[in-house]
Amino acid sequence: MSNPRNGDTKPPCLPRNGLVKIPTQPNGLGSASITKGTPAVKNRLCQPSSVPAILSPALAHRSDLPIPSLASPLSLATLASVSSPPSASLVGLDTSEGSEQPSPEQLPGSPSERQLAVDEKILNRLFWYFSACEKCVLAQVCKAWRRVLYQPKFWVGLTPVLHTKELYNVLPGGEKEFVSLQGFAVRGFDGFCLVGVSDLDICEFIDNYPLSKKGVKSMSLKRSTITDAGLEVMLEQMQGVVRLELSGCNDFTEAGLWSSLNARITALSVSDCINVADDAIAAISQLLPNLTELNLQAYHVTDTALAYFTAKQGYTTHTLRLNSCWEITNHGVVNMVHSLPNLSVLSLSGCSKVTDDGVELVAENLRKLRSLDLSWCPRITDMALEYIACDLHKLEELVLDRCVRITDTGLSYLSTMSSLRSLYLRWCCQVQDFGLKHLLSMGSLRLLSLAGCPLLTTTGLSGLVQLQELEELELTNCPGATPELFKYFSQHLPCCMVIE
Repeated sequence: MSNPRNGDTKPPCLPRNGLVKIPTQPNGLGSASITKGTPAVKNRLCQPSSVPAILSPALAHRSDLPIPSLASPLSLATLASVSSPPSASLVGLDTSEGSEQPSPEQLPGSPSERQLAVDEKILNRLFWYFSACEKCVLAQVCKAWRRVLYQPKFWVGLTPVLHTKELYNVLPGGEKEFVSLQGFAVRGFDGFCLVGVSDLDICEFIDNYPLSKKGVKSMSLKRSTITDAGLEVMLEQMQGVVRLELSGCNDFTEAGLWSSLNARITALSVSDCINVADDAIAAISQLLPNLTELNLQAYHVTDTALAYFTAKQGYTTHTLRLNSCWEITNHGVVNMVHSLPNLSVLSLSGCSKVTDDGVELVAENLRKLRSLDLSWCPRITDMALEYIACDLHKLEELVLDRCVRITDTGLSYLSTMSSLRSLYLRWCCQVQDFGLKHLLSMGSLRLLSLAGCPLLTTTGLSGLVQLQELEELELTNCPGATPELFKYFSQHLPCCMVIE
C-alpha cells in the first residue's frame, strides 16, 4: 500500500513475483503475504484504472461525495469518513473482534451518505476494482464493509503465505498458542503456502483450520523440515488436496513419496529437495495416474527417469517443467517425447546438456506445444529456432533467455510464426538491430522482452513502434533504451506497458 505523496497518485504495484506483503502486526498474522494469480493479472494490477460510474443518478451529481478510484487506494475509506486503524490486522478475521469497529449508524455524515457507504449492492460491485492489499485494508473500516469483503468471491485466486512464527501467539507465561484461522475460513481460502514448518506445525494447522480436511485443494510447503511421516499424515488427513508443492524440503525421502502420494493429486511441484532423484520420478509415475502438471527441479534426475511415465500419463499430462535438471541430455528428450506426446507446456530451462538435436525432437513430436522455455540452454543455436518455426505452428510463448548463441538469423526464422504472442530474448548478447527488423512483421506479438541485450541501439529499438498491438515491452538493462526513447514510446505505443 502506498498513499499519495507530493501529488503522486500512481496506484500501488504488486511486485513481479506476485507477493503482496502485509505490514507486521502484533498478533503475528499481519506479516502474512498473499500470492496473486497469473502474470497477466499482475500486470493489469499495475496499470491505472478508474472505477466505472455505478452510483444512482441522484447521487452521481453530488459534488460533495468523493468518488473512489484506484488512483487513490483509500478513497473508499474516505467515502465512509473512517480511516483504517494502523494496527488492525489485514489478514485474519478474529483479530479485529477485540477492537471497536464503527457500525453503519455510527459513521459520520448525513443519512444519505451513511446509506451510500454501506449499500451492499454498490459495495459488491465497487470492491472488485481494488487490489488484494487494498481490500485487506478496506475490510477494517467497518463491520458492513468487512461483511461484504469477506465473501469468498473477492479472494478467489489468492494464496495466503504463512511463516512458522505467524502460526503461534506467545502467551504471558511464555507458552505458545496456535492462532485462530477462522478469518481465512470465512473467506473460503482453499490453498495455503506454509514456510519453515515442521511435522508438528502441519498437524496443528490441520486441527485448527476448519476447511483443512476437505476444503483445501492446494498446499505448498517451502523451506520446511517435513519428514516422510509428516508428509504421509498431511496427505492422509487433507483429503481435498489435489495440488502439492514441495520446495526446499530436505528431510523427506523418496521412500516418503512412495508411502504418501495419492492418486487424487493432479499437479505436483518439487524443487530444491536434495533427496529427489530417479526413484522419485518412478513413484510419481506409478502413483499419480491422473497427473496433469509436473514441475521438477532436481539436479540428480537422469535420462532414465523420463521413460518411467505411464501410458495414461501420456494422455493426461499436459505440462512438464524440467528446471535445472543438469543431467538431462538429448537421450532424455527422446524418452520424454515418446512418453508424454500430448504436452502443451514444456520447460527445459537450465537443462544445459540439451542441444539443437534435442529441440528438433521436441518440434517433430510435440506439435501441440503452446509454450516452450529453452532459457539458460547455452548449446541452443539458430538451427533450433528453425526447427521450432517449421513444426510448432501452435506455439504462443517462447522463452530464449540467456541463449547466448542466438543471432539475427534465428530471429528471421521466428518471424514466420503467426501464432507467437510472447517472445523472451533476455540477455541474448548477439541480437542486433537487424534482427529486430525481422520481428516487425509479427503482428501477433503481444509481449516482447529484450532486457539486457547489449547490442541494440536507440535507432533499432525505435522501430518497435510498428508493433501497434504490443501490450508489454521489457527493456531493462538495455543500453539503447534512453529516456528520449521511452518518451517516444509513450507517444506512439500508448497502449503498451514499457518496463524500463
